[in-house]
Amino acid sequence: MAAGKGLPHDLAQYVIEAATGYRGGFWGLVSKGATFKSTGRRRTKPGRAVIAEHRSELAGAERLAGEHLQRWTAGEKSSVTDALNRALAQWRELSMAECLGFDWPSASGVVGPRGDEG
Repeated sequence: MAAGKGLPHDLAQYVIEAATGYRGGFWGLVSKGATFKSTGRRRTKPGRAVIAEHRSELAGAERLAGEHLQRWTAGEKSSVTDALNRALAQWRELSMAECLGFDWPSASGVVGPRGDEG
């Protein structure tokens, strides 16, 4: 599902969490071992514990993303909107043979060849 100006929701959420240094959101928790159903990974007891420990921060990440997406849509300039604009440009320029990759917690992506999905 697209969010704000055409970035997929998960990509926008990632960029916002990374650009703001928010480590208790979805992507920060994934980096700490959280296992969410939506990632397609098997849920584990330790992974669920990470989520439980950071539940309020996780809810805050959605509010944070909503605020920054609203500012971005309104045309405000900030380091976060710059990161969203950069990701959008990269996303729009991808060919079918390319992917856009990020290494947490960097808000800057790298375009490269798609790996074998065999």
